[in-house]
Amino acid sequence: MTDRLVLTGITKRYPTVVANDDVSLRVAPGELHAVLGENGAGKSTLMKIIYGAVRPDAGEIRFDGRPVQVRNPQEARRLGISMVFQHFSLFETLTVAENVWLGLDRAPTLAQVSERIRAKAGEYGLELDPLRPVHTLSVGERQRVEIVRALLTDPRLLILDEPTSVLTPQAVERLFVTLRRLADTGCSVLYISHKLDEIRALCTACTVLRGGRVTGQVDPRQQTNASLSRLMIGAEPPPLTHRERTPGRVALRVTGLSLPKGSPFGVDLHDVSLELREGEVLGVAGVSGNGQQELLAALSGEDGRAAPGTVALFDEDVSRVSPRRRRDHGLHFVPEERLGRGAVPTLPLSLNLLLTRRESLRTGGWIDRGALDTQTRAIVERFGVRAGGPGAPARSLSGGNLQKYIMGREIDAQPRVLIVAQPTWGVDVGASAQIRASLLALRDAGCAVLVVSEELDELFELSDRLVVIARGRLSPPVARADASVEQIGAWMSGLWTEAAA
Repeated sequence: MTDRLVLTGITKRYPTVVANDDVSLRVAPGELHAVLGENGAGKSTLMKIIYGAVRPDAGEIRFDGRPVQVRNPQEARRLGISMVFQHFSLFETLTVAENVWLGLDRAPTLAQVSERIRAKAGEYGLELDPLRPVHTLSVGERQRVEIVRALLTDPRLLILDEPTSVLTPQAVERLFVTLRRLADTGCSVLYISHKLDEIRALCTACTVLRGGRVTGQVDPRQQTNASLSRLMIGAEPPPLTHRERTPGRVALRVTGLSLPKGSPFGVDLHDVSLELREGEVLGVAGVSGNGQQELLAALSGEDGRAAPGTVALFDEDVSRVSPRRRRDHGLHFVPEERLGRGAVPTLPLSLNLLLTRRESLRTGGWIDRGALDTQTRAIVERFGVRAGGPGAPARSLSGGNLQKYIMGREIDAQPRVLIVAQPTWGVDVGASAQIRASLLALRDAGCAVLVVSEELDELFELSDRLVVIARGRLSPPVARADASVEQIGAWMSGLWTEAAA
């Protein structure tokens, strides 16, 4: 049987790094093939080469037995190659249907594309409104757009770069059913993920990259998480220690917060109340698009419409106080969108530090570049960020490395209150363990930490208490020791009223 894809000696060099060094890979028709590696190992670059978004410096690509030169994504799609990027390639001002239409044969009308989106999304349980503008979508909803757009091309090779990073466990299971069904039709899947359980459950082959080179090819079904970790990072991640402690005073109090949605496709917040104490982690679970964005905007100060008295920081009313004033009171915030909100893509890492840190300014407002570079280097070293130094533009980092930098920037600031959305999105197992350990260390030092995540395993690892947000309403809090994945999963559908009664 002819291999669907064969890579031989693929090499790609950049000024500061060799992203791929003599990489060879084979994928059979209908094979679910994982590509595993730590952040910066060269996985995404290799996938972009296959998809025609990056040109290799050396090597050969064969597709269905014949050599090909994939010069651009249009040629890749004509061959039958589709890709779902980790960083989404969507036009913010266009609708879902318009974004999908741009990537398809333009023979269908926009109305026909809208119907195809509804049918495909319904078939695979990926709820989508084709008429919504992309800028109104959450990260999880944008990921659904990318997945549906790829499925509509009827691919022969589907490349997925961290496809489940912001999907709920239920959505992950539906996606796996979809991928197995595709594989049964002969479609090959290249699957990049840092979630070892997923790879072992889904994939039938696995190629491991480290430092841009292939270091192993295994059947993941015959491996353990520990053995895959050793192949990927050379060691097992240290176990997470979650010590019981008594929380201190209330650091952040939300009382009866109700806010009308800020856009036609947003979510109204209804009578939201919560207390976050010093020395505790409060986890917020929920399906993407149920009010997380609106709640985070109200807590961070980006949305200043909250009624007076509804948001208090250390007993001071900050309902209509700016994000800068809230930072002055010790509240720091990590948004779920890395590029554009968490970091300015074109600015170097050192200047991105100034987005939330002002201690590197001299008297009179002049920037102390030396101090800024020193701080940046310290964060890069502490959190193992692979970058070309303080002057590297944010957009030059891989997704996982940029996430490590943004998380490190805020953790290093020693906040009194830290609000984090999707803290380990796209981060490898070693870095994920480090970020989670750093969050617990902050909590143990007395910081109040609020974590919004769609990964229930992460929330159960980190949280002292859990709440669920659904349709703009917040569930009662439940202690982690008293909660179960099944209970939280049911509450994510808004079913806590009967359960709590």
